[in-house]
Amino acid sequence: MSLGITEITLILIVILLLFGGKRIPELARAFGRATAEYKKAKNLIKKEAEDIKDSLTEESEKPVEYQPKDDVENPQV
Repeated sequence: MSLGITEITLILIVILLLFGGKRIPELARAFGRATAEYKKAKNLIKKEAEDIKDSLTEESEKPVEYQPKDDVENPQV
């Protein structure tokens, strides 16, 4: 399902009537800034998740809680 030229024109006319010609550039700038902030936050979260994954895959950097124990008296099977 895609929007045709008639639907897009109707949506633009409704936006123009609701907000007026002077506020549309302001709204477009705000939408652009919000989109840029969203992309920055998404990339930051993605990078942090990859860093955590990489640090957990390296055996030497694992916290003590995650390293295997050499419990000879009480082995877990």
